[in-house]
Amino acid sequence: MVTSELTGNFCLAGVFAGVSQLAAVAIDGPFHGDRVSTPLEHYEYQKQMVAVGVDKVIDGMIDDWCATLDALSRLNTINANRIAYIGFSMGTRFGLPYVAAAGSRLRCAVLGKNGMRTSAALNMAPRFTHDAPKITVPVLFHVQWDDELFPRDGQFELFDLLGAQDKRLIAFSGPHSTTAPAAIQAWCEFITYHLTE
Repeated sequence: MVTSELTGNFCLAGVFAGVSQLAAVAIDGPFHGDRVSTPLEHYEYQKQMVAVGVDKVIDGMIDDWCATLDALSRLNTINANRIAYIGFSMGTRFGLPYVAAAGSRLRCAVLGKNGMRTSAALNMAPRFTHDAPKITVPVLFHVQWDDELFPRDGQFELFDLLGAQDKRLIAFSGPHSTTAPAAIQAWCEFITYHLTE
């Protein structure tokens, strides 16, 4: 199981490993974690992404995730036919294009807390418009109802763009950084169902 940057990676990985007996891996996003010498504020890493080129940074992240998927697929302990992706906010910014690129190599994806409009400096609408229709694996899409960064209608618009025949939307009240325990349970159940069926 592949996961991207979201609050509580280690807790979520523990649920997958401890309860569902699924492996989990996380890698740092651009200008995050071990990729920088000191942590950057969101406006600082967004400024650096713009300077490098948003599409170039996204394509680099896709390459990193594809290399991770290749490495996982070579492990004897991992079933290469049972791999999923989960990522929210920044994990959707980079994960949605990755899920589109990975195609049928993934079983399913859980995405969300992102949309076609944002109060942040980076406009992902052109990239999402290009990549979202290419996604064909089952998707669970999480909408944060009172999200101050991604307006609700823009989240719905992104959901509508997803090309998957099997796509589901869940919504929970609260601001962007809020995650209800029931949401985490829904993510885990969706991933577990698709990886163990």
